[in-house]
Amino acid sequence: MRLKFSQFLVALLMIGGLMLGGCSAANVASNTSPTSTATSKATEGSGQLTTEATTPSLTSNEKIPGIKDLPRLDGKATVVMTVKGSPITIEVDGTNAPITAGNFVDLVQKGVYDGLVFHRVVRDPQPFVAQGGDPQGKDTNFPSDRLGTGGYIDPKTKTERRIPLEIKPEGANEPVYSKTITQKPVLTHKQGAIAMARSQPADSASSQFYFTLADQGFLDGSYAVFGNVTQGFDVVNNIQQGDRIDSAKVTQGAENLKTPQ
Repeated sequence: MRLKFSQFLVALLMIGGLMLGGCSAANVASNTSPTSTATSKATEGSGQLTTEATTPSLTSNEKIPGIKDLPRLDGKATVVMTVKGSPITIEVDGTNAPITAGNFVDLVQKGVYDGLVFHRVVRDPQPFVAQGGDPQGKDTNFPSDRLGTGGYIDPKTKTERRIPLEIKPEGANEPVYSKTITQKPVLTHKQGAIAMARSQPADSASSQFYFTLADQGFLDGSYAVFGNVTQGFDVVNNIQQGDRIDSAKVTQGAENLKTPQ
């Protein structure tokens, strides 16, 4: 069933917020921003967001530049994220999103998320997302209106780690990389899903992520879901913009993380 025109505009504006700001908050999180699976154009803030859905063939991950240098999760892991003293249990799915899940678990183990702020929480006119993970937010003096523009800087390379868009269609043996898809993904934007925010380029995700506060099926195929909340969704549902992550810890499955030597 198609969205009514007004509903479509609301959805488009919310999606724009998911994009990383410049890698920018104006577009939705530094490297993070969900967009519609339909071809669309919208002017928001300082730039134009264009999302174009495609129907790509599967792309072997061996052909993706730099993918061998990224962490990988072979199987599943459990992460407990604590916000305002209350735990959120996340099942991280490396079976269906090995690179995206591996990146998240690796950053959790490095303590990257500890102390970071949820810089974007959208509930009106309807529940949408709670987005965080910009490392710049660890500095309490960093301007709040610039949050959403940052990603994880690898201390070895001194550059921002970027991961490819990774979405596995139902019935496929491996994910599609670096392209949006029109097929239904294995991991969908159901309520409580966790996914990576990004800017307009497909391979621009870094550390910013978002929780879905309600089912957001129109984001499926455009953003990489890599897990879901199994306990503590009430905590997620009460996150306010400006709240900080007390800590994030891998409690199970750490042995499934494979990092390049």
